[in-house]
Amino acid sequence: MPRFNATKRPDAMKSLFALGEYVRNCGLEQSLIELVLMRASQLNGCAYCLDMHSKDARAAGETEQRLYLLQAWREAPFYSARERAALAWCEAVTRLDPVHGVPDEVYEQARAQFGEKELIDLNMAVILINSWNRIAVPSQADVGSYTPAKH
Repeated sequence: MPRFNATKRPDAMKSLFALGEYVRNCGLEQSLIELVLMRASQLNGCAYCLDMHSKDARAAGETEQRLYLLQAWREAPFYSARERAALAWCEAVTRLDPVHGVPDEVYEQARAQFGEKELIDLNMAVILINSWNRIAVPSQADVGSYTPAKH
C-alpha cells in the first residue's frame, strides 16, 4: 500500500505534468527518451518508474534485448552513439559529482550528438524522471499497476 498519493495534490503536481508534456513533444526520439527515463530509474532504484517506462518503451516498439541490457549499455553493442551520449549524460546528471558536476568528457560527447536545444531537452527529461523517482520511491507507489497508453 502506498504511503501517499502525490497526484491528490494537483496544484503541487501541475508543473511536473507540464514538464512531462513538454518532454514528450520536444522533438527528441521517443525511444531515446524512454531509455533515459529507464536508466535514471535504474540508478535511483525506482521500481514503479521502471515498470512504467519498460511498458511504455515496449508499447512504442523497443526491443526486450535492449531493455534487458540497458544497465550494461557501455558493454552492449545495441545502442547508437547518440543513445550512448544520452545515457552518459543521464548518468552524470542523475549522480551529479559533488566536486566536478558533469565531466567535460560527458558534455563533449553529448554536444557531438545533440544541438543546444536538444541537450536542454535531454536535460529536462533527466530532471523530469529524477523528480518522479523522488516522488515514487518515498511514496512506495503501487508497482505493477501501470498500463501504457496506446502508441
